[in-house]
Amino acid sequence: MLLGRSGCREGAGRAGWAAAALCLAVMAGNAATAHVASGERWHPLAAAYLDAVFASRLDPVDWGGIERRYAETDPAYRHVGAAPAFASLERLSDFAGSDPAAPIRRAIARRDPGGLRVAAARANAIALRARLEKVRGLLDRPRAALAQLGIARGIYRGFEPGLLASDRNAHRRLGLAWLSLTTILSRAGDRGGAERLIGTLRTAIRARFEEGTPPLPPADRLPPGGALREQEPLPRLVLNFEQRGIDEKRLFLVAYGDMLFDSPEILGPRARALGFACSSCHNRGDANRALFVPGLSRRAGGIDVDNGFFNPRGNDGLFDPLDTPSLRGIRFTAPYGRNGRTASLREFARNVIVGELGGPEPSPLMLDALVAYMNEFDFLPAPLLARDGTLNERASEAAKRGEAIFNRPFAGMAGRSCASCHIPDGNFVDGRRHDIGSVAPSSPHARDGALDTPTLLGGLYTAPYFHDGSLPTLAAVVDWFDRRYGLGLDAGGKADLTAYLEAVGTGEEPHEAFDGKRTRFRLGFDEASTFLSALETLIPARDRRHALLLLKTVGRDLRADAAGMANTGALARVVELAGRLDGISDAVSTDDWATAERLWAEYKRTEARHAAEIY
Repeated sequence: MLLGRSGCREGAGRAGWAAAALCLAVMAGNAATAHVASGERWHPLAAAYLDAVFASRLDPVDWGGIERRYAETDPAYRHVGAAPAFASLERLSDFAGSDPAAPIRRAIARRDPGGLRVAAARANAIALRARLEKVRGLLDRPRAALAQLGIARGIYRGFEPGLLASDRNAHRRLGLAWLSLTTILSRAGDRGGAERLIGTLRTAIRARFEEGTPPLPPADRLPPGGALREQEPLPRLVLNFEQRGIDEKRLFLVAYGDMLFDSPEILGPRARALGFACSSCHNRGDANRALFVPGLSRRAGGIDVDNGFFNPRGNDGLFDPLDTPSLRGIRFTAPYGRNGRTASLREFARNVIVGELGGPEPSPLMLDALVAYMNEFDFLPAPLLARDGTLNERASEAAKRGEAIFNRPFAGMAGRSCASCHIPDGNFVDGRRHDIGSVAPSSPHARDGALDTPTLLGGLYTAPYFHDGSLPTLAAVVDWFDRRYGLGLDAGGKADLTAYLEAVGTGEEPHEAFDGKRTRFRLGFDEASTFLSALETLIPARDRRHALLLLKTVGRDLRADAAGMANTGALARVVELAGRLDGISDAVSTDDWATAERLWAEYKRTEARHAAEIY
């Protein structure tokens, strides 16, 4: 499913089902809050602190990114206020007696992770104490004091994950102090009580975050700048078997591979903790343009998966985020990897799971299923192309002029044309690797700049471009090639070539369409039903390992996604279905296959009875 997860994921196991049910009941009252954990605005200091703490614990550390995070307003951090963190800190020099940002700058310059964390915590503690002083000065104006208290509380929010992880009792005591202070100010009474609470907060914050080693959040907690599954609009999934009118439930390997593609359970502990899955990067078989993890991404849509964060054994020691490629038509686009290092899709999938994301060795069945599913990814139908890859009559005149340029040999390209590598009747790939000069060599004599030729089909929707996402538009790609290879194109020629690339990259209905009952949750629910169809094969085969993996994945996703239901009146139906999956899982765990068969039959009857109202 993985169409968007709520903050309830952590309580989705059987032992925590009561808490999860309560969480669902609360969140279902407002479906628009399904993404509240990452969608709401953060105070820039709180967000910068958590992002810097997370990034500074990676290997390698993106020091340039941390500095930009404090010094600039980066559009990649979409949930953070507009003011850069350094600008907020510099205004506190008079209160602190010196610039609180200076120690952060020194730690960044020294490449000192521990020093950075201490300096960042101290700076935020100073900012928080300064804001509490403003609250104290406004106690005779409770409304104004409340406004300042809200800002202070926003700064404190950056400290909460670390405090909660290290000392739950202290987290609770300070939480009650914030709540009590808010209550007093709301009622405009008990000035003495308010001053005592302000003193309590100031003393605790100074002791824990300004004078000592700050308590840090768990290393696998995604910071507020991170985004895994928030792509809008949602790409349309085009599957070959659907185009042929075949129901996926008839295709065991494909259905099971579909589930694995969406399951964090096959990956390592860090990826699982984040809810990361294959579909986190390759959303709906395409590319997740919203994907961003501070310290692992340079810009939205890319990530460094061979950083030590996911798997220390797979760490290449470089900060080199790659733009996520679309997997549409992947059976036609070998070799695999941006540098084309792997000829086999099966081998590539295994390396991503084990080598990059630290997962356990997948079974042969799991690899068979993943490959079977990915091989069903089709390109978007291309309305402006004939079957041989040439433009049809629907294409614009500018695009047709650009087609001629695309096929023209250029002296600067050793007599080759763009079409020499992006072969139109070969899905615009040549199955080879080329060093076009877009990758800086790792050493003076290295020949490691060759990259796999990417397809141009569907390219209109996969910006930014190049292996590192460094070019924002197709026009920028044309400009780059014109400069790099001296093509000599004038403004009109570049516009025509861009129009051609846009025509080749155009696809029919590139995004999912939703209405009153075809909701995101319904799409995910139908996928879950498809995933579960694999039990028709796994239960008779008495295949405990693969059945349990399926049930755990679907049960967790069903509960987490229920927070986004439009028809909240049917929430109890989802709770009932999730409970039935628990029963099947219990039976499979004890090899009670007769009970598993009976409960599976009951689940199917229950799903059929309630399906129409679940959306």
